[in-house]
Amino acid sequence: MSFNFRTVSGSLHNFPAPVLHGEKPSSTLSATVLLGEDGKPDSSKVCKENVINTPGWVAGLPGAEQWQSKMESPWREVAWTEERRETLMESISSYKPGCEAVSEARVLLLGPIGAGKSSFISSVQSVFTGRFTNRAMVGSSSASFTKKLQLFNIRGRNPKQPTALVLCDVMGLGDGETGLTLHDTLAIIKGHAPEGHKFSPEQPVRSETVGYVKKPSLKDKVHCVVFVVDASKVSSYTKGLGATFQQLREHISDLGVHQVALLTHVDQVCQETSRDITQVYNSRIVQQTINKAGALLGMSTSYIVPVKNYSSELDVDENTDILLLSAVDHILQYVDLHFQDCAATMPNLSL
Repeated sequence: MSFNFRTVSGSLHNFPAPVLHGEKPSSTLSATVLLGEDGKPDSSKVCKENVINTPGWVAGLPGAEQWQSKMESPWREVAWTEERRETLMESISSYKPGCEAVSEARVLLLGPIGAGKSSFISSVQSVFTGRFTNRAMVGSSSASFTKKLQLFNIRGRNPKQPTALVLCDVMGLGDGETGLTLHDTLAIIKGHAPEGHKFSPEQPVRSETVGYVKKPSLKDKVHCVVFVVDASKVSSYTKGLGATFQQLREHISDLGVHQVALLTHVDQVCQETSRDITQVYNSRIVQQTINKAGALLGMSTSYIVPVKNYSSELDVDENTDILLLSAVDHILQYVDLHFQDCAATMPNLSL
């Protein structure tokens, strides 16, 4: 393991010692304090008292590893330009499902309480609005704020002409004893659950349910499922929630519906990314967190994309927009794959 502590000019950085809770800063800690006699980092000197407050620093990551948090080259390429943003906006605004039988692409967001499902919907809409808009109501408690099945037509640049993308919001998943049940989740995907239905574990969706769709057509069904997980909580999610994810993935796959995933709150696990979202694919920490999310979901990391939702901002940001729009573009690719699969198994379906 090697580290390079020098700048282009060759001088060593000096980093201030962090202020622990309840303490006052006392002195300045030089990076050389962590070096051994050979001039290389000495891991034995990396302790609570010598944690370094350096760009990219993340709580819980040993100090010497902080210098390795930023990679020399990105692990995914993204064009962070206004042109790329415009191209994505136009592509999504003009998107039409690759199937004549449907006019809209239905995408279901699934994830634990507080993972950022509703925030993602509001953030995507905000990109097209040009300012932050709470399209989907977002809660802040430990209980799921969303109780009903809500369908959101994402409006494009022209508010009077919504895009063909419909994002479906629903209550959060639990660990098997709380939250949206497997039965009701599959009822949504199969197209049986009516819009506006209020979910309750004691009252599962049945044929007697008001508004129940007995013979759903392709337009009533979900065309892609997006799992949403919080980057700051991936390591602390319970085994029960992991089992819920695995069980859901197995049943959804049996229905022939493609699945992808969003890793939200990436700015909360990497300070460098928090300061500059364009560094998201240069962050080893974000890459490792995506690997953990893949293990949790039982999903290849190629299906998982990081996003930063708007929360306290009033105005939108070009680079955050690009990350959000890239996620939507990623989702729509798998929506179209679903329509192609349907066409292969349904002879009367025209693409």
